[in-house]
Amino acid sequence: MNKEIDGLKEGYWEDYYGNGQLWSKGNYINGAKYGYWELYYFTGQLMSKGNYINDNPDGYWEYYHTDGQLKYKGNYANGKECGYWEEYYSNGQLESKGNYVNGNPDGYWEEYHSNGQLMGKQYYII
Repeated sequence: MNKEIDGLKEGYWEDYYGNGQLWSKGNYINGAKYGYWELYYFTGQLMSKGNYINDNPDGYWEYYHTDGQLKYKGNYANGKECGYWEEYYSNGQLESKGNYVNGNPDGYWEEYHSNGQLMGKQYYII
């Protein structure tokens, strides 16, 4: 665990905050993040989880509020948001939903009030 080869991180690593809480855990190949990773808040609560390819988020990711409620969920390709994403308030209500193309909002996005009522719709053109 936590080894370097020729000055580059290699294999499974865990990093910690100064208070001893786990900050992140996952694998490196030639100094770049690869595979499944988890990142944590200073309090020890899970912040996010998903996969990396060559230091870039790739595939499905979830992000959490500090209280553990889901904050965002969606996919990445080449380190940029792609496809369908949802964002949630800390009370669990849907805040917004829509699609990304190459990291940019695309098409219709819906936004909601924290009580779940539709706030409005926007249409994005890349």
